[in-house]
Amino acid sequence: MIEIKVPELAESLTEGTIAQWLKKEGDYIEKGEAIVELETDKVNVEVNSEYSGVISGFLFQPGDNVEVGQAIATLDENGTVTGDTNEVATASKQEEKVEQQQKPTTATEEKQETNAVTVQEKENQRKPIASPAARKRARELGIDLNDVPYQDTLGRVRVDGVEAYKKSLSSKENQPEVRKQQPQQKADEKDDMVERIKMSRRRQTIAKRLVEAQHNAAMLTTFNEVDMTAIMDVRNRRKDSFYKKHGVKLGFMSFFTKAVIGALKEFPLLNAEIQGDEILLKKFYDIGIAVSAEEGLVVPVVRGADRLSFAGIEKEIGVLSEKAKTNTLGLRDLQGGTFTITNGGIFGSLYSTPILNAPQVGILGMHTIQRRPVVIDKEDTIAVRPMMYIALSYDHRIVDGKDAVQFLAKIKALLEDPEDLLLEG
Repeated sequence: MIEIKVPELAESLTEGTIAQWLKKEGDYIEKGEAIVELETDKVNVEVNSEYSGVISGFLFQPGDNVEVGQAIATLDENGTVTGDTNEVATASKQEEKVEQQQKPTTATEEKQETNAVTVQEKENQRKPIASPAARKRARELGIDLNDVPYQDTLGRVRVDGVEAYKKSLSSKENQPEVRKQQPQQKADEKDDMVERIKMSRRRQTIAKRLVEAQHNAAMLTTFNEVDMTAIMDVRNRRKDSFYKKHGVKLGFMSFFTKAVIGALKEFPLLNAEIQGDEILLKKFYDIGIAVSAEEGLVVPVVRGADRLSFAGIEKEIGVLSEKAKTNTLGLRDLQGGTFTITNGGIFGSLYSTPILNAPQVGILGMHTIQRRPVVIDKEDTIAVRPMMYIALSYDHRIVDGKDAVQFLAKIKALLEDPEDLLLEG
């Protein structure tokens, strides 16, 4: 019997959650064929079998957490698939011999066996379905799993359910006697109107990283606004010829990516990270572009963006966005990154404060373009222009406020003068 184990995923990933089994018990699987989909902190990955054979059993169910190197299924290399039900028939002569030598049981033995089976069935009916980690935690807390009401959508008790039940017991013990005697009718009625949904591993990771970013960095945000007239004029004049030549649309993101790179070259501390008591200055420009996916925001990386043309940037963003939508991003697509750009404007956001994508020390927030009256300095007149608010969140531990403000002003200047952007970007 061969064990299928969780392979090495990435340097920073040590565990995952079983999203779904891609085969059934009793199915025959070829070497190199995918057997399970794992949800990790970053992406979903498929685990391929290193052997051919019949799947004799799954050791974990969807929703269970598994660690790298842990056995998750067993495979029988000598097994065969028989019938429409895909039952496994082994060719072991040892088992055939045992079956031939087996003697019929007496009536008493049969009765005893039947009674034992009945008792076992009753025990199984009383035994709740729970993950191994939940059973372990329940034993540590002295909790009967039958008493735990918190279950996931598949009816399984999980660790967070055990913890929640323990917390509810503690809170009840600490409540005054008068409150214990109060009727629970209203609370029960509201419970029927509440849906409990377990957070996906990726959503938990997003939440954890966002909180860590605010706790571990001295994050500040500075704002400015950009007159998008010049860029919109260039796009309107060149979009048709650009698409005809390159097969991709000329969007705003390539302009902003080039502007960010131009500003990073002038203010290199925003293209750095902190490692202990050292500052790691990065002299390459791998720009993360935040993309909204079904399970939350992901930040795939456009590598060597400084060496790409406008068309190259647009094509790379298009490929990464499509991967995000189809849930096919690889770990390498998300690793690294020296600076991040996020565009809340596609959802209509007018003004917001982006949160750092640790360990990066800078993130630029784009917003919706809104036509509003502004004063034209050189002409001393008021005109209606397409304006966009931009925001820079930065780590004040290594980036001074003066540099942050000037960095954002540099981006504004490059965007408002596309010719200068082409020369410096």
